[in-house]
Amino acid sequence: MSADPILTFLGGAGTVTGSKFLVDVAGQRVLIDCGLFQGLRELRARNWSPLPGVAPAELAAVVITHAHLDHCGYLPRLVRGGFSGPVYVTADTAALMAVVLPDSGRLLEEESDFANDKGYSRHSPALPLYTEADAIDSLGLLQSIDFGATFAPANQMSCRFDVAGHILGSATLRCEMEAPSTGTSLVVRFSGDLGRGSHPLLKPPQPPGDADWIVVESTYGDREHDVDDPVDRLADLITRTVERDGMVIVPSFAVDRTDVLLFHLARLAREGRLPKVPVFVDSPMALAALSVYRRSMVEGRADVRAELRGDDDVFAVPGIEEVHDADGSRAISARSHSAIVIAGAGMATGGRVVHHLERFLPDRKNSVALVGFQANGTRGRSLLDGADSLKIHGHYVKVRAEIVDLTGFSVHADRSELLDWIGAADREPLGTFVVHGEQAASLSLATGIRERDLSAATPVHGERVRLLGRR
Repeated sequence: MSADPILTFLGGAGTVTGSKFLVDVAGQRVLIDCGLFQGLRELRARNWSPLPGVAPAELAAVVITHAHLDHCGYLPRLVRGGFSGPVYVTADTAALMAVVLPDSGRLLEEESDFANDKGYSRHSPALPLYTEADAIDSLGLLQSIDFGATFAPANQMSCRFDVAGHILGSATLRCEMEAPSTGTSLVVRFSGDLGRGSHPLLKPPQPPGDADWIVVESTYGDREHDVDDPVDRLADLITRTVERDGMVIVPSFAVDRTDVLLFHLARLAREGRLPKVPVFVDSPMALAALSVYRRSMVEGRADVRAELRGDDDVFAVPGIEEVHDADGSRAISARSHSAIVIAGAGMATGGRVVHHLERFLPDRKNSVALVGFQANGTRGRSLLDGADSLKIHGHYVKVRAEIVDLTGFSVHADRSELLDWIGAADREPLGTFVVHGEQAASLSLATGIRERDLSAATPVHGERVRLLGRR
């Protein structure tokens, strides 16, 4: 008789990045999510280490819930290490990964080249974790699966993607497996990253259904989103910054956050609440992702809100300027008059926004809007915590610009929304594993789950758990 399934936490345990969950079932091994570690140096160092306990070539398949790097960004490294099996994704996750992964590889190459040129790396020479070519190679393994369709990544393992409402194409994952010790089947529900009912573009997440075990993210497990409308606060910030002839710098995640911002800026413009200044989207990746969003709105994808299907004008912002090349980005940094600049990366860990912060942070007339989660160890988190200087390109830059917390724009479910999602299961889960959150957030959410008389655990990195069926 074969053994019961084993779940191993190879990432996203005790941290909000690097989600990787290994399932051993019926003699085969499947990796659920394949995320890149970001933020603190000791976490980023894990990207360079082999996956503990499993060689890439041993994996039967990979299943990815959505196209953010902390869930898909390790795939090129995995493929470079010998993985050659299928990678199951939704269609729009595949389309967005075709944008995100090559850009990530290109950025990693540029950063290592820049570090070598400036001589501030601890390594000589500095090398990229993977290259753009590695990323392109990995895309050939993607297999698109429709929401609601059943697929089998391993023997005795049947899976289905349901709508998560976090970003376009994002999914929760239902996995049904045999539990030999009880002679029954069991269902594990992986949340991926859960969206919110208030997402302006996407449907809310579907409930977990008939889950025996739940693996749930806890990015905002210890907090509630601000009840104040972040759109109103953004409008006020833009207005007062323009009045002092300053620049509004918005570090933004290229996938979904930029699209949501443009949706709201378009609405503010229609309402006469957006000052007439240029709006620069300074991110080739964000612009490529925007094309995917536009197409999916027109085609009416399954996770798009019904009222927006067929609308090709939802992101139309007056004065928008798309910046594709480095010369255009440098021209923005040379400006001396007001503009709104949306640039990656969302936590200011790299990309073009870092150059803009270097240029504009020292001037009090400018402002920085932080519109998403800022992980420990990132420049965005330092700004959120009130840093008076920021290390950029090997030197310290004075922070005098106005820094505003607009994380109410987050498309992550907050504590109450996470608890309500778990509580919407068709039956009481045998247990819930709280993952993908900083320690305080995961512990807080686990406490909230237990207060509802349910079982919850916060696994540690590398922990293995035997999954049992109901008796």
